[in-house]
Amino acid sequence: MDQSNRRIDMHSHFYGGGLVDTLKARQKRPYLRTREDGVIVMIAMNGEFPFTEHYYDHHVGLAEMREAGLTQRLLTFPGALGVDLLPANEISAAISKYNDHLAQLTQETDGALIGLAGLPLDDMDLACAEVKRIRRDLGLPGIILPSNYFNTLEESDEMRPLLEAANEYGCHIMLHPGLKVGQEPPARPADNVQYRLSAIELQSSAAQVAMTVILSDMLDAYSNITFQVVNLGGTLPFIFERIESIARHRNPDEPFPTERLRRLWYDCASLGPRALEAAVKLFGADRIMLGSDYPIFKDDPFAHALAPADLTDDEKSQIAWRTADDLFTHLEKLRQRALS
Repeated sequence: MDQSNRRIDMHSHFYGGGLVDTLKARQKRPYLRTREDGVIVMIAMNGEFPFTEHYYDHHVGLAEMREAGLTQRLLTFPGALGVDLLPANEISAAISKYNDHLAQLTQETDGALIGLAGLPLDDMDLACAEVKRIRRDLGLPGIILPSNYFNTLEESDEMRPLLEAANEYGCHIMLHPGLKVGQEPPARPADNVQYRLSAIELQSSAAQVAMTVILSDMLDAYSNITFQVVNLGGTLPFIFERIESIARHRNPDEPFPTERLRRLWYDCASLGPRALEAAVKLFGADRIMLGSDYPIFKDDPFAHALAPADLTDDEKSQIAWRTADDLFTHLEKLRQRALS
């Protein structure tokens, strides 16, 4: 393959792998139902949406991906849906089956589709065993976790046993917006719900998550884990100077550790060239990857965000594929070292 044509989408979601049957059999959120007009809809935590074949048929996604010129795509367990929060005795078998399917897709597509697994988070012992299995036996690069577990330092402590297990074989963890086990969805805004929830609040939450990781000991205590914060770290590229000013004026002996932001990885899912330019200046192109958020958003991230950005050709190449490729290489080295 001509390396100059490589484009790796590092943020998309996949609802196949047996989850359709599981969701059809449910009567409580999340579940699938057929409306009177014949349209199948997903009844999710914050509303409902038409459940088209883009969500569960990997052939459809693969065809659209190739038409857009994307050469590889990271599929993830649909973490925001809340399936991984269900009672473990109801869902653990379905999640393991899904993870097996992701590994099979990687083989069938010769690596064009790669997967981040889900975990039965209601049972920490099962979750720890599954993360070891997906790294040791399935060879998947990592997992997706609900970011509400990382809103504060105290909440992140609940994940310590899982982080210990993930660290053993090396693991990539996408911190994606999602609830904790037993947590109810927050009250909906009184107006403009989609904009307030899916843009303003979501971007703020991504910044909170990055803040928790860099201001904790996680990066050092679990050095074999790579953390991905979605959507370019939320509002961080635009407010980090204010954060530094707060530290400079109120905590002059403790400057804000901005450089630690470069120890995370970021994707540009659902954002555009101006946001990408700001993020490159803060994080560096070697920490940023393409992301589409397919099938929720269907824009080609290369054409929509990267190509129009005022960046050098080398920076664009780095974001298009090299950051992700270097990440996968690093993770496989960690895995092989643990297996030897």
